[in-house]
Amino acid sequence: MENNTDRSLNPEQHRAATHQNGPLLILAGAGSGKTRVLTNRIAWLIDEKEVAPWNIMAITFTNKAAKEMKERVERMVGTWSAAVHVATFHSTCVRILRQYIDRIGYNRNFDIYDTDDSKSLMKDVCRQMEVNTKVYKEKMFLARISHMKDELIDPEQCMEDARNGMDESGMLIARVYARYQQRLKMCNALDFDDLICQTVRLFREHRDVLEYYQDRWHYLMVDEYQDTNKAQFVFISLLAQKYRNLCVVGDDDQSIYRFRGADIGNILNFEKIFPETEVIRLEQNYRSTQNILDAANSVISNNKGRKSKRLWTDRGAGAPVSVKRFENASMEAGFIAEDIARMKRTGQFEYKDSAVLYRTNAQSRAIEEQLLYESIPYTIVGGTNFYARKEIKDILSYLRVISNSSDDIAVKRIINVPKRGIGKTSVTRVEAYANEHGMSFYDVARMADKIPGIGKGGLKIRQFVHLVQELKERADASIPSELIRLVLDKTGYEEELRLEGTDEAKDRLENLGELLNKAAAYEAAFTPIENSGGDVPGPEEQKPTLRGFLEEVSLVADIDSFDGQEDRAVLMTLHSAKGLEFPNVYITGMDEGLFPSYQSAMSTDPADMEEERRLCYVGITRAMDHLTLTGARMRMLRGQMDWYRESRFLSELPTRHGSHEEAQPKMRSPYSSAPKPWDQPRRKTVIRKPFMLSQEPAGVLKSGGDLGYDVGDTVSHIKFGQGVVKEIRDGGRDKEVTVEFDRFGVKKMFAGFAKLKRVEG
Repeated sequence: MENNTDRSLNPEQHRAATHQNGPLLILAGAGSGKTRVLTNRIAWLIDEKEVAPWNIMAITFTNKAAKEMKERVERMVGTWSAAVHVATFHSTCVRILRQYIDRIGYNRNFDIYDTDDSKSLMKDVCRQMEVNTKVYKEKMFLARISHMKDELIDPEQCMEDARNGMDESGMLIARVYARYQQRLKMCNALDFDDLICQTVRLFREHRDVLEYYQDRWHYLMVDEYQDTNKAQFVFISLLAQKYRNLCVVGDDDQSIYRFRGADIGNILNFEKIFPETEVIRLEQNYRSTQNILDAANSVISNNKGRKSKRLWTDRGAGAPVSVKRFENASMEAGFIAEDIARMKRTGQFEYKDSAVLYRTNAQSRAIEEQLLYESIPYTIVGGTNFYARKEIKDILSYLRVISNSSDDIAVKRIINVPKRGIGKTSVTRVEAYANEHGMSFYDVARMADKIPGIGKGGLKIRQFVHLVQELKERADASIPSELIRLVLDKTGYEEELRLEGTDEAKDRLENLGELLNKAAAYEAAFTPIENSGGDVPGPEEQKPTLRGFLEEVSLVADIDSFDGQEDRAVLMTLHSAKGLEFPNVYITGMDEGLFPSYQSAMSTDPADMEEERRLCYVGITRAMDHLTLTGARMRMLRGQMDWYRESRFLSELPTRHGSHEEAQPKMRSPYSSAPKPWDQPRRKTVIRKPFMLSQEPAGVLKSGGDLGYDVGDTVSHIKFGQGVVKEIRDGGRDKEVTVEFDRFGVKKMFAGFAKLKRVEG
């Protein structure tokens, strides 16, 4: 039961929770109890200051965090908690747009496009504009457009900037951006970035709408403020203009989403933007032991662009941080699997207590193999999103067409699913007619038999339209779960999978059953606040609706589905791990060029390396009781073996910390019982320099011949920079060259591909 007083708060938490008016910046270090502070502040405002709950808004980034905050607030203030607006940025903006988006030319019944929908639409746009997608990739256009929306740059501004800069490729991007937005509007759809930037547009163009929400939410609280981009910053700033009761909570040391548009300047410069700000630092950590915190403090102190803070705890020193380095990635993975098994066997940790974190998803393969070999159950966070699976996308597309038939992407997805004899040629004719006459695909489909040259395809398309119209007529009287069952039955989708009878078809049927479960849970959890009159705002919806269900599933993130209840080890990227905690953590791949990444190590912008260091800090502070950092000298990358130096972050750890040792576990491949060469026990040695052969094996050449360089020469590589040639071998058709690079350690490569050039002097 949550303590509904503030007696459990430490002095700094108490100061933050009882701050009422004016801007407040809470610098909340990892594990410092920021959610407890926010919920206590909400309760204090309601109970002690008699602030109406509907005048309070709390914004966070994930549904998971919003749900946790709602539950805590409910335990503290009871039924009135339902009137407090606790939601994500995106769901908040959706609610606002549902009410007022018609003011900026959209229908309120808009769809929300996910990544796959946006890709499909961009392919259509590039095809219609005859863009050479071998030169200009669809992903590039989407990434640039997303960045511009984060910066609140509309197509007109984009075009003007390109003209002023005489940028030919920029002009193309601007034209594609304009067409993409035009098509979105024709489909009555918004992509994820639109949810924020169109809300900002609404506020800027319609002052009365902004003033309504300013008067509705007098007290604003924003969690994870370090992750906000420009559009989110402007959205919050506009809402806070009138009363200026803006409380932001965040940790600049955990700002790790720069690649998504997050601007660390929003938190670093908060006091400049709001000069009357009170700043409170939360430095007492309730999660980790002091040894783990010392490691985190030591690493992050090397960043210059940060606000000073130092985490401490009263949990005691705890186990030393362990640092282990292996000969190759297989040995690294083998050790981790053996260690997790040992922890379980000795009763120290359950499987679910252990998390393996890595910089890139590709690193999971070797770890998975060894976990399978040790018979350790595991879960990968960040795999295929449930709502991105084919069968789920198909049924959701039917629901979207029922709700909004202007959605061309959804209509084209299901027009021949299940197969009903509508060929690509017929679809192309309908699409061409729609483009020529400025109509939606569905409106043209309704008159498809009248399109010249369409033949029998027109009749089949009309039959599809008749089916959709029948489903539309049933929509208003059906709750989402009933409508899903109707779609599965009327379309023959479920029957087709049953007749197929394969294991894959059975899995798909199970997934569809899970979609029905989700719909039922949405309906069961719908408990609207009854409007008792007076000034209490009523809910936007009084019952579960198709539109509400589609909205909910469209805003689900991968991390929202992780509950950690099953006894399984957890594998995830460091980015995915943010906000989570585990008793036992392994951070793998602590190798220069892998973590920190090659791109950051080569970048001339110091901000790139500082972000990598923040990512390391986030990883370290996920650990509660035990932390192990591992690396490997050799890793296979794109079919080529590369040598790695240990990560610079390891050298930034406190010297008194943990065991820093060379480790050689006994292990076998999970796919064979036969011993492998690397299974054999090896003598433990400490090698401080990058790996070098101690004597020349057969095939080593004394001279590079006609390569233009020899052993001992300094050479340059377009990717790795300068290095010294250590070895040249006869590799058959090509010479194999080993170079020790200044920044990336030892690399082995074929001369023909490496294109090394001798550096004079």
